[in-house]
Amino acid sequence: MKYNTIPLSVPTSPEWVEAVLNDFDAFLQDHADGERKASSIAMSFVAKFPDRVEIIPELIETALEELEHFQQVYALMAERGVQLRHSIGEDLYMKALIKQCHSGREERFLDRLLITSVVETRGGERFKLVSDAIDDPKLKRFYKDLWASEAKHGSIFVKMALNYFPEKQVYDRLQWWIEREGEVMKQMEVRAAVH
Repeated sequence: MKYNTIPLSVPTSPEWVEAVLNDFDAFLQDHADGERKASSIAMSFVAKFPDRVEIIPELIETALEELEHFQQVYALMAERGVQLRHSIGEDLYMKALIKQCHSGREERFLDRLLITSVVETRGGERFKLVSDAIDDPKLKRFYKDLWASEAKHGSIFVKMALNYFPEKQVYDRLQWWIEREGEVMKQMEVRAAVH
């Protein structure tokens, strides 16, 4: 498995696409929340691991890209008269994944990088589905561009892990996380949300 072709163990269901198309404004609100969180996650790695100087430039760049995505989603929301939610709700998908992390500092560092990788890959898969399903040309293009960006982010976090851990350990653990993410995804309620 190469880090630029991360597979998912469970594909997103057609019912999810239908839920998004039926309540696109709610999807946009959730998407905006997700981009804000993604930017914060990248910067939290910088805050928690300032000694990992090899990856800090990429983390900052990723955080800025995610913030730019938030800006773009917000612009779409403003055009449609959709407001941000008053508070970002609990993310049961992320909570279920993080609960399965190792507790040791190094092991948790690897796990958090790989979880982020799989989550970004799932986001990419879902943005492609939205792009394929939506009729509006502007939204179609926007989600197609985001799909490419999220796929790139998925591979970046694996590449970061390879700076600090043996390749076999990284890819074995990545496969484990791909399987756990699939299990979590199967339990998630189908709704107009990125996860």
